[in-house]
Amino acid sequence: MPESTQNNQLLNIASILVISIASVCILVFTQKLLVPFVLAIFLWFIVKTIVRLLDKMDFFREKIPSWLKTISAFVVIILSIVFVGQLLISSVQNLSNSLPLYEANINHILAKINEAFDINIISMATNYFKDFNFTSIVMNLINSLTDIFGSVSVILLYVIFLLLEESTFNTKLQAMVDDIDNYKRIRSILAEISHSIESYISLKTLVSFLTAFLSFIALWAFDVEAPVFWAFLIFILNYIPTIGSLIATGFPAIFALLQFGDWVQPLIILGVVGGIQLVVGNVVEPRMMGNSLNISPLVVIVALSVWGAMWGITGMILSVPIMVVIIIICSKIPALQSIAILLSEKGNIKKSES
Repeated sequence: MPESTQNNQLLNIASILVISIASVCILVFTQKLLVPFVLAIFLWFIVKTIVRLLDKMDFFREKIPSWLKTISAFVVIILSIVFVGQLLISSVQNLSNSLPLYEANINHILAKINEAFDINIISMATNYFKDFNFTSIVMNLINSLTDIFGSVSVILLYVIFLLLEESTFNTKLQAMVDDIDNYKRIRSILAEISHSIESYISLKTLVSFLTAFLSFIALWAFDVEAPVFWAFLIFILNYIPTIGSLIATGFPAIFALLQFGDWVQPLIILGVVGGIQLVVGNVVEPRMMGNSLNISPLVVIVALSVWGAMWGITGMILSVPIMVVIIIICSKIPALQSIAILLSEKGNIKKSES
């Protein structure tokens, strides 16, 4: 291999590493600015999805103007956020009032284990979990949700401006790109990204809602406190690939153990909620979504870890849509198609036609 070619390859690798490190630093240090904007894009796609679903009906497609459908979809989202927020506030207040009872039940359960097996588990737990504070864990979880809802006004403002910008985007894009072929190519890439993300969001939202609704019925039937809160938590966590459903199954069961102070009912709840997750996640979701995302399972796990480390729970939720965008963009750029192939599920990608 000629020395100049080898030097160019090393230079390209070094450039990629520098760009990657710089990008990660930017994403970490600008988290508070970027996360609300990315969530706004997420909501913007939901608005577009609702409008697209309405356009499938003859009445809405022919009789209702596009701007009215967009406003209606946006208003529905706002009302849904307000409604869910009010329910969550009520549920969180009930949970906060019951925290002393939960801590008392922990000691009661540990005392039962100590009496049955003659193991001083309280002392062992104290040694291994000196910094464990159940109340602080619950309050941190509640505060995280509060922070998300506290940013709702900023997120909705971003969504409004995205909707306003949408009407003039094509004109600006065409003015930026002189070559009509390049313009069509960029439009094709954007359309493919939009279609993939809209499909993912709509199907994942439907699956998550079904899981949360069935779990709510089960938790309500077993008289678990604040079933609306746990159902909402299940709904949100189901957007996190792989581990989200596991965490969503464990939380209600653990809190049922703390609420009732025995093992029978929590184990039943674990089995019922876990069964709902298993059926919906392994039967319903694959039938609905298929392999449309074309992402390697290993890439999903790695992306989950990386984006989770950078942006926390929000990064975990957005990891799959972000990887969809990266794969589509890389597949359309000849120099980056090898990356798209590596990230895809079976190496099949729609390459650029240039």
